[in-house]
Amino acid sequence: MDKSFKIYVVVFLLLILGYLYLESTKKQPINWFPSYAENHKIPYGTYVLRNELKTFLPNVTIDEIKIPPYIYLEDSTRTGTYFFADEAINFGDAEFFRLMEFVKRGNDVFISTHGIQIDTLNFKTKRLVTGNLDEKVFFKFYNKAFKSKEFTFNRAFINQVFTKIDTLNTTVLGITGYVNANNERTNEGVNFVKFNYGKGNFYFHTFPEVFTNYNILNTEYEQHTANILSYVDSTKPFLWDSYYKTGKSGISSPMHYLLSSKYLKWAYYMALIGVLFFVIFEGKRKQRSIPIRTPLKNQTLAFTRTIANMYYEQQDHKNLAEFKISYLLEFIRTKLHIPTTTIDETFYKYVALRSGNTFEDVEKLFKFCDEIHLKNQISMDELIKLNKMIEKFKNTIQYGRK
Repeated sequence: MDKSFKIYVVVFLLLILGYLYLESTKKQPINWFPSYAENHKIPYGTYVLRNELKTFLPNVTIDEIKIPPYIYLEDSTRTGTYFFADEAINFGDAEFFRLMEFVKRGNDVFISTHGIQIDTLNFKTKRLVTGNLDEKVFFKFYNKAFKSKEFTFNRAFINQVFTKIDTLNTTVLGITGYVNANNERTNEGVNFVKFNYGKGNFYFHTFPEVFTNYNILNTEYEQHTANILSYVDSTKPFLWDSYYKTGKSGISSPMHYLLSSKYLKWAYYMALIGVLFFVIFEGKRKQRSIPIRTPLKNQTLAFTRTIANMYYEQQDHKNLAEFKISYLLEFIRTKLHIPTTTIDETFYKYVALRSGNTFEDVEKLFKFCDEIHLKNQISMDELIKLNKMIEKFKNTIQYGRK
């Protein structure tokens, strides 16, 4: 290398190191991601609420539920107030029906979210908007015990209100809207209701930000959260949902852990840059010419036809059925991420929940597989029946119910 090239390399390295230093020392921006996870300390996490629940509800037993409500509420002896708070919650039909049965027995379900489909209970929502940027949002309770105090929120958010409610069984608990510079209301709607169902109650609330760290740590807004939680029945256990959360509850991979730390992240980047320079200066000098080799022909189709003809001629239906069952279990492990070590009722439930098939269909499929395992030989009709059941199971996952 000549002298001028070395100077360029040194200047380039200094620029890279200077950039890395500036990036590693600059102040990190605030993360406004709406995670609602109880272990997140970002503004829109729920770490403060989860750790201060005993302050808001001193006499209540608190349990964290980390499995789907469909599984948790299978036990009909469960009691309490099931609490959900997230950006959006999408229950399946079977799961929401189980929540309804839970409430019907005399329990409560509290749901605070911007997005939920609750047409089953004759509720509909819409987004409340304002055309004036100078207007501010307000929240107000109808309960006289709260002295008609109005609360505000100083950040932009999706303001949802109810457009349709069951007036015979619903009590309006709070409203939201916008006021202009003259303190005149320009638009408003219901955002907090109590719905009587059976012996229990549903509480529907459309402002989940009230339960986040940002809201609770602001002394001006903290009372708003306390007022809402005052509707929780202190005689029942408090069931905190940890399953339906937008944010991750833990580290999902080594790379996620590496990039989550500022110092580890920049060490990783510097290592990549070092490898790049090694490839540029060392690889260029020592790289050998790569000989051209004719790629191997793809014989997959011919091999598949040969194997298929062999099984067809030998009429070995039992062996072919065992292969299909093995491929089915591999499909469940790789696509649905469910272990297949133990095939029992719990396995059926998880497969049904993640595949969209009914519990009965899943149980029927694997019971039939067990019958095939126990036989020494099976007929062509049994092999065809197995194939149809497996294809129906896979098609339901890809295209929905048929």
